[in-house]
Amino acid sequence: MGAPGTVSNMSKYRDEIERLLCGLSGPIAALTDEMIENQAAFVMEKHLEDFLVQNWAQTDLGKEYDIYEEDGKPVGQQYATDTGPLDILAISKDKKTLLVVELKKGRASDVVVGQTLRYMGYVQDVLAEERQIVKGAIIALEDDQRIRRALAVVPAINFYRYQISFKLVKV
Repeated sequence: MGAPGTVSNMSKYRDEIERLLCGLSGPIAALTDEMIENQAAFVMEKHLEDFLVQNWAQTDLGKEYDIYEEDGKPVGQQYATDTGPLDILAISKDKKTLLVVELKKGRASDVVVGQTLRYMGYVQDVLAEERQIVKGAIIALEDDQRIRRALAVVPAINFYRYQISFKLVKV
């Protein structure tokens, strides 16, 4: 997600990475929320979100937007709305645009367009000041024809594919 040579601190994922490299099964994260149908997918999406927020300044979005703050504190990650928490809320550096970012760990379906629009509607109604505009961004590993067709008529939402690069260096 960052420029070549971007360094990221993965220390908090050390145990999980070691388990994966050693061939041990299953993630070490434990979820007990019965509302989450696919808990493994939820954990992967959470890692993606944490990585993106921690490396925000090195991303293309981070060049134009900052993570949303209230009273000088960053509150844009998992921002609570009356329709559920949105993954990331950002504001343009010139404060003219609010950006709703929705993350998907794999392929994004066209359903995510409606979800993003719902969050954008909340931001427009509750947070946006006069003359501020609201845009959306969907970030996923893959897209398909269905989401491309849906997004073709929703110019306020951009789609981004993420790429992951992992390299082991023997020392």
